Amino acid sequence: MSTAIGNTALAYARVWHLVDARGQVLGRLGTQIAQTLMGKHKPIYDPSSDCGDYVVVINAKHVGVTGRKREQKLYRHHTGFPGGLKEATMEQLQQKNPEKVVEKAVSGMLPKNRLRQVRMGRLLVFPDGEHPYADNIMKRYDTKIPLVTQPID
Repeated sequence: MSTAIGNTALAYARVWHLVDARGQVLGRLGTQIAQTLMGKHKPIYDPSSDCGDYVVVINAKHVGVTGRKREQKLYRHHTGFPGGLKEATMEQLQQKNPEKVVEKAVSGMLPKNRLRQVRMGRLLVFPDGEHPYADNIMKRYDTKIPLVTQPID
């Protein structure tokens, strides 16, 4: 019996996914995007191979969070100089560079190995609804994950 079942060109093809982040919870959105970038939704998934798809995220400045994370969550980085620790709250970072919030959330959910930067290269985040990849999109994810702060029936 052959062990190469499913190893077709169609299974390895990279599909472009469009995700609308408006009103979605950042953490739940990040896990779904990370799984798509890794290729866990495909039957040929292998942790050591790079078989994930492209993901285009629009409306990144309208992503939601639960609780008081917008005021309390801190993003830190160091410049490399003495005393160069820089801190910004999520609210400040979202006003200055809304793409970074989604990118950092997805990057933290990917495995910390050599494939991480390659996979992050296939994540394209845009602050508004406009993007130049409209011709490439094959799958759209328009379903919303409701915010936890809203009553769920």
